Amino acid sequence: MEKDWIKIFSTDRPFEAEMVKGMLLENGVNAVLLNRQDSSYTQALPGQAEIYVHTSQVTQALELMNETK
Repeated sequence: MEKDWIKIFSTDRPFEAEMVKGMLLENGVNAVLLNRQDSSYTQALPGQAEIYVHTSQVTQALELMNETK
């Protein structure tokens, strides 16, 4: 990931990460989903799905996430 991007969310449930990313995008926050799950080991070793946002949008993203809890 480039240096100006910060991880704000991590989960072992990719569908949850997709929902968070979608909510952020709908609210004008540029979000990137990085899925660290290896498909050949999906059942045995779940990976992490991580959401990154640009440093300039971290506060906005965290506020949105807190509002939707």
